[in-house]
Amino acid sequence: MPRVDTDRFYRYSLEHYGHTAKGVQWTSTDSQLTRFEALRRFLPEDLSTLTLADAGCGLGDFFAFLSARGERPGRYLGLDVVEPMVEAARLRTGREILLLDVLQKDLPPADYYVCSGAMNTLTREETQSFIERCFMASTEGFVFNLLFGQDAPLSYNLCLPEEVRAWTAHLEAEMVVANDYLPDDFTVALRHRR
Repeated sequence: MPRVDTDRFYRYSLEHYGHTAKGVQWTSTDSQLTRFEALRRFLPEDLSTLTLADAGCGLGDFFAFLSARGERPGRYLGLDVVEPMVEAARLRTGREILLLDVLQKDLPPADYYVCSGAMNTLTREETQSFIERCFMASTEGFVFNLLFGQDAPLSYNLCLPEEVRAWTAHLEAEMVVANDYLPDDFTVALRHRR
């Protein structure tokens, strides 16, 4: 079970902060965009022929970030468990957004999965499962960010890169980490070995 009731947590944020970075629990638009930049550097230069699945897509902000750069995946597919976010993301992106629990339901196949922030309220076991499920649903890889640090009860889910490496060792994936963009955050790219 997540550390918090995900649905209630995000509905509260949306009601109080609206369709903003704070509404999806980021401290600022700048920090959200900085994380998106870190995710983007691990994706192929040309997205136009790829299917990109955004796990925990929230309001569809990563799609908006790509669009503002003139980049569009061949197919963008958003997944989220909070119904008001799914509805808003559908309106904002005009793309296929599914109401789907990544930990419980079969995941649609995609070339790449991405995730920004959606694992921050999960337990460690759920985080490991989330990573494995998204990676296995991808044909090329999974790129995601996590909060950096030693985990503590009642806080957001904090992790260290070496923990992620241990969790994913059985997947036989190539793992690359970036931790040079924000002090308390890191991004991981897991790519299928060929």
